Amino acid sequence: MRLIVTALLWILLALPSAAASLEELIAKLPDGSFTDRAEVVAEIAATGDPRAAAVLSALGDGELAAQKADGALVRVVGRGASATAYDPLTGTEIGPVASRSTDAVKVNNSLRRTIRSALATLTLMNPDPAQRLAAAGEAFRNPDPEQLEALGAALAKETDARVKAALADAQAAATLGSDAASEARVAAVGVVGTHGGSDALKLLTQMQTDKDPAVAEAAKSAVAEIERSQEMWALAQNLWFGLSLGSVLLLAAVGLAITFGVMGVINMAHGELIMIGAYTTFVTQELIRTHAPQLFDWSLAIAAPLAFLVAGGIGVAIERGIVRFLYGRPLETLLATWGVSLILQQLVRTFFGPSNREVGNPGWMSGSFQLGEMLVTWNRFYIIIFALLVFAGLQLLLKRSLFGLQMRAVTQNRPMASEMGIRTARVDALTFGLGAGIAGLAGVALSQIDNVSPNLGQGYIIDSFLVVVFGGAGNLWGTFAAAFSLGIANKFLEPFAGAVLGKILILVFIILFIQKRPRGLFPQRGRAVEA
Repeated sequence: MRLIVTALLWILLALPSAAASLEELIAKLPDGSFTDRAEVVAEIAATGDPRAAAVLSALGDGELAAQKADGALVRVVGRGASATAYDPLTGTEIGPVASRSTDAVKVNNSLRRTIRSALATLTLMNPDPAQRLAAAGEAFRNPDPEQLEALGAALAKETDARVKAALADAQAAATLGSDAASEARVAAVGVVGTHGGSDALKLLTQMQTDKDPAVAEAAKSAVAEIERSQEMWALAQNLWFGLSLGSVLLLAAVGLAITFGVMGVINMAHGELIMIGAYTTFVTQELIRTHAPQLFDWSLAIAAPLAFLVAGGIGVAIERGIVRFLYGRPLETLLATWGVSLILQQLVRTFFGPSNREVGNPGWMSGSFQLGEMLVTWNRFYIIIFALLVFAGLQLLLKRSLFGLQMRAVTQNRPMASEMGIRTARVDALTFGLGAGIAGLAGVALSQIDNVSPNLGQGYIIDSFLVVVFGGAGNLWGTFAAAFSLGIANKFLEPFAGAVLGKILILVFIILFIQKRPRGLFPQRGRAVEA
């Protein structure tokens, strides 16, 4: 019976447009026997009308009924006094259903199977390749041997290579549960095993106890291969998470490395400068939403230079107003900048409130993509790219500009640089501003993956100091290596030790490491430093 209905369905696809309309076909559903309804179901699916799926779903769920007054078909949801009628084509609510005012369109198990096959066929012949691909994926995840005819017919007609491969996988998954010959099912195990992934593993795990020894043995081999592959992809996923965390640590710490390395200032307000960058992004997006919503996808490109200038300006003000009077007194500097951090937090609470603020993702940073068995989010991907660009730009500034030359001179030998005519006070102010500005850029990136609140910076200040100390104060390449090393180590420890214990182990390691190498991985060089 199902073979006849499926054959009829695909013959109807070739008929001219004079065929009955969807409305006319639906009106026939209450009439005739179950066999007649099965033929009508095939004709409805053959129309290719997107509305047909809702009608067939209602019929399969037993919700399709004919009104006794005029014979019109409605979808009845609920029972008794709560029963409500809806238009089966549009889904528009019609109103309450009076008791005994409708007759349900009856279905039996055979007709339900025909309906499921018709629904699958209806989706698989959708003119949109993306819809056909999604339908093939759903058929693979939930295989039904009764869809084999529809899958085979769709596979024979398919021209898109990706959809064709997905249909072949779905056909193999459906074959596993069918009564096909042993050779066909063993071949299907191979196809599903090649597909891989958790869905394939679930299907093949069930087949390990199949009554056919050849199928069971093939399933065991395929399961072992998939598990080995998943272990490798799990390592790759942890590596990706580590790189993602490392890029965040790099952005948060590189500005501090400049400040601490050049001036030896322990800036406890560094986390709040990151927060300032995040709130600058929030304000920029709010202005764009209000005055130029068409520019929202450019909001981060607009916010980044603004955050750099705002945070950098605050950094220069902190250096000129407070820090320059405390050089050579690290404890007083630490306490003063800690006080500044509290002031900045309170100012933000006063103007923006204590609650989290929403910062949206532009369209190009939303969503994710699949890389093998890894799920890679676009926002993390672009943050890694952004961190590398900031680091490369900073290296160019320090190596190729006059300011960079003066800054390196002050770092290596401050008294000699001063004797050579370099205004060390100006270099100190601009260097502090540069470090603060980069913290602002870090805030722009962190606004895409973290809550924007007055406490944003507190979660990164300790990690930033750990990165700087571990890498070597003032050495950017040391900061780069330390950020990614600690990020990767943290993510590989978390599955075994947990997030909190993992951080503790990292901290213990750094303490022991500093005992052996007090100046970090790549210590700063220079006469003043050596002295």
